[in-house]
Amino acid sequence: MSEPHASAFRRAILALAGGSCDDRIVHLAAELGRPAHAELVGVHVVEVGWAMPLDADIASQSEEAQQILDHAEMTAEQLKARLEPVLLQAREVGAALVDEATERGADLLIVGLPYRKRFGGDFVIGRTIPYVLKHAPCEVWVVREPIPAEPVLVAAATAAGSGGKEHR
Repeated sequence: MSEPHASAFRRAILALAGGSCDDRIVHLAAELGRPAHAELVGVHVVEVGWAMPLDADIASQSEEAQQILDHAEMTAEQLKARLEPVLLQAREVGAALVDEATERGADLLIVGLPYRKRFGGDFVIGRTIPYVLKHAPCEVWVVREPIPAEPVLVAAATAAGSGGKEHR
């Protein structure tokens, strides 16, 4: 068992997708990595379709990709942590993340999972997270965003039906 004040990791790969989970991931890694001055590597992967050559320079021309990395780096700085931004392009996001974790000797890979449902109501996990969970050479943390609040239709219907006045 580890010491209570020991950091959970020394080097973490943070999978940045530009969604609502990115800030959660950066906050979590910065706070938990602080005691050991853990190295944080923020990785954004630009997927290259099979119709294009893999070496086509798509990633460096993407302003959105650079904004994702800049935002994560700025968030880490506000938390007094240093985040190394890395921009990759690959056919599959999961494989690129696993390769980066392997090459850097990371002991943690953190991925975000937005709360999404398919038409019909089934929760969607996508294909990146299952790949990472199966192939990563290190510990993997999946950070799922909270379930969005459902609109309160009952209260609105009650208020509308009563004219907003209480019945006695």
